[in-house]
Amino acid sequence: QVHLVESGGGLVQAGGSLRLSCAASERTFSSYSMGWFRQAPGKEREFVAGITWSGGSIRYADSVKGRFTISRDNAKNTVYLQMNSLNPEDTALYYCAGKLRTLAVPTRFTGYDYWGQGTQVAVSS
Repeated sequence: QVHLVESGGGLVQAGGSLRLSCAASERTFSSYSMGWFRQAPGKEREFVAGITWSGGSIRYADSVKGRFTISRDNAKNTVYLQMNSLNPEDTALYYCAGKLRTLAVPTRFTGYDYWGQGTQVAVSS
């Protein structure tokens, strides 16, 4: 069982930045592909970014390309999401998710087995 804990959310003005972190309890974290999803009120959970266990493949949703960057530090069992140029449409509850050893980045929420509780991001205009 992998326990994931997100942090780093908060309230920021449009144009600002936040860095989300997701810490994993699993010592074999380096074997897990990781993803970030978000869910706004009344909307479905959507893929934001993902990185394979090897770090060899990274994918982004079109809506965040050029603004968000996903990275991982296997020594710290942590995956990050650097979010720049935030706008009100980025307001959502952000979740990290994990899946053991995938060749490609899963972009559907059904492609992940483990989820954190989420961290809230609110962007004011």
